[in-house]
Amino acid sequence: MRMDEIQSQSDHYRSSSSSASSPTSRVPSSNFFYLRKPGSIRQPISFEDSPEWDDTEVDLRVEEGGDSINAATTASPFLSKLNSGSLPSPPLPDGSVVARKIAGASVVWKDLTVTIKGKRKYSDKVVKSSSGYALPGTLTVIMGPAKSGKSTMLGAIAGRLHEPAKVYGEVFVNGAKSCLPYGSYGYVERETTLIGSLTVREMLYYSALLQLPGCFSQKKSVVEDAIIAMSLGDYANKLIGGHCYMKGLPSGERRRVSIARELVMRPQILFIDEPLYHLDSVSALLLMVTLKKLASTGCTLIFTMYQSSTEVFGLFDRICLLSNGNTLFFGETLACLQHFSNAGFPCPIMQSPSDHFLRAINTDFDRIIAMCKNWQDDHGDFSSVNMDTAVAIRTLETTYKSSDAAAVESMILRLTDKEGPILKSRGKASNATRIAVLTWRSLLIMSREWQYFWLRLILCMLLTLCVGMIFSSLGHSLSSVVVRVAAIFVFVSFTSLLSIAGLPAHLTEIKIYMHEEANQHSGAFVFLIGHLLSSMPFLFLISVSSSLVFYFLVGLRDDFSLLMYFILNFFMCLLVNEGLMLLVASIWQELFQSILTLLFIHVIMMLVAGFFRIRSALPGPIWTYPLSYIAFHTYSIQGLLENEYIGTSFAVGQVRTISGVQALRSAYDISTDSNAKWENLLYLFVMGIAYRFVLFLLMYFRARKNTSACKFYGSDRNTTKAR
Repeated sequence: MRMDEIQSQSDHYRSSSSSASSPTSRVPSSNFFYLRKPGSIRQPISFEDSPEWDDTEVDLRVEEGGDSINAATTASPFLSKLNSGSLPSPPLPDGSVVARKIAGASVVWKDLTVTIKGKRKYSDKVVKSSSGYALPGTLTVIMGPAKSGKSTMLGAIAGRLHEPAKVYGEVFVNGAKSCLPYGSYGYVERETTLIGSLTVREMLYYSALLQLPGCFSQKKSVVEDAIIAMSLGDYANKLIGGHCYMKGLPSGERRRVSIARELVMRPQILFIDEPLYHLDSVSALLLMVTLKKLASTGCTLIFTMYQSSTEVFGLFDRICLLSNGNTLFFGETLACLQHFSNAGFPCPIMQSPSDHFLRAINTDFDRIIAMCKNWQDDHGDFSSVNMDTAVAIRTLETTYKSSDAAAVESMILRLTDKEGPILKSRGKASNATRIAVLTWRSLLIMSREWQYFWLRLILCMLLTLCVGMIFSSLGHSLSSVVVRVAAIFVFVSFTSLLSIAGLPAHLTEIKIYMHEEANQHSGAFVFLIGHLLSSMPFLFLISVSSSLVFYFLVGLRDDFSLLMYFILNFFMCLLVNEGLMLLVASIWQELFQSILTLLFIHVIMMLVAGFFRIRSALPGPIWTYPLSYIAFHTYSIQGLLENEYIGTSFAVGQVRTISGVQALRSAYDISTDSNAKWENLLYLFVMGIAYRFVLFLLMYFRARKNTSACKFYGSDRNTTKAR
């Protein structure tokens, strides 16, 4: 743009701003209009004083026998005028062409009510009798203040609510009451966890392997389509990052990856909870332009949003405005501006429509007004909405029910009058394929995340080296028995305690699993088997390296079979400890609480392991039964001492000898049976299985509890609990 054009636009903006803000020339009921050409992505902004609104004609055409419903908006002649000083929206990103069209589906919700006990102070109804629809190829946004029921409503429409939520009402997909089958829809949560050690293409490829059946070449094709659809071509081979030493992708690109992960299934309906969460204005606009382009392929997009810029607001096709669960408006975006104007709350000049909507219906602003009464300036009141917010909400709701609600009900009847094509479930990848994919993916993660895995290996080696040097050259005399028991206790206890360093990686994997399980991409059994198979090589590497250093520095018996048992015993000890960490991490799902819990458990297990006091000398209730019997330290230390001292003898004087077990009695209590060490190894194996079995039950019942009820009932108001 030339300098004279920039100067002329700047002068025009200053003149408009000064005239609008001047006390003598200000029009009290002035409005800000965001104007849009129907069917155009590039939408200008026009600044004008408040004229009378003309009716906006909405032409909805339902094609019978087709897979989609076409919607066209025809604005009145006045609204189609363009101001010469308007600012265009940014162009579409390069490479944002989607290769394939998507056969979208219409979604209708009627009298949708959601109750959650204890969720509201005065009422348990989070969403109250909301009705609306979303058509193929359009962007439908659910907007409202914080805690207005946006996410709950989105989850109810998608069938993803869980206990204690109860859902009333009806949801139709292509005119039929049915739940959304697997693969027909995608759901992007507000907080999504990505694997930082994978590239964007790897992340999407592994996601496709988990979700889709068929050959690898087909899955590569859908991954490339998803990359193109979300304009991720420049970042496809870059690490996602975001933790450890990795700087990671910008927040906007990470959000694109989380959406692209759902696009590999080519869903007909896409639900997104807060797509602009934690994004700056530029990233938000670029993402919304990308979603607009995605919608143009036929996909039905329904998402929630708290607030948006003016240009982002202009990209919406329909808006559902909520306040405390009440629907204040549903309809075309431009009609929402008219609705507020008719109700007596016109949008002021130079103010974003979404800011104005939220200002009018957000009760938190009442407190701000009360605080600002003492320092209002000479330009008028602090807000253009001068009545109480509760009154404004009631006025808007009454206006909507008396005028616009009838048109919405009429459209809902047309959409539900005849059933369209039934959405079909996509095929799933087999459990064997999913186990193989999760195993290989976890191995790849472990090989790259050195701070969580390789650093843990190095720390174990350093700790073992320190312990081995402190207890080196003990010899095999009777006086070395007590010191060697201490060395083995320190080795087992401290290396197990040091394993807590791998907890952040386990938490990340659990969060990834929870997302994949919610979208039916994985399951508890698949996750546990895949995690077990992938962790075994790494744990075996730690056990071999640490055992060799400790074994030879301390000077244990020089026998290859005894060395192999030592390595196997320590490997099983680490395997049990991994199961315990996974269980605790799955219960808390927070790093700080999980670390504190694990530290407490390890300290208690160390106290009852039989080193500080022999098990027979421990107090009977609690400490002996059951704590000393559920402490894996006990069986590991017993097995290692039995491996070292059964079959040995020590000279007492010149003519008398005692067995190694007898020499050990005063320091530690072990069995005299030659097979006792294998029994302890079996106990460790059973404990490792038991921890994972308890974890499986926890994940399984949690998944069943979170399984949404997909059946909605009609006017009889029968309820369905999310199982």
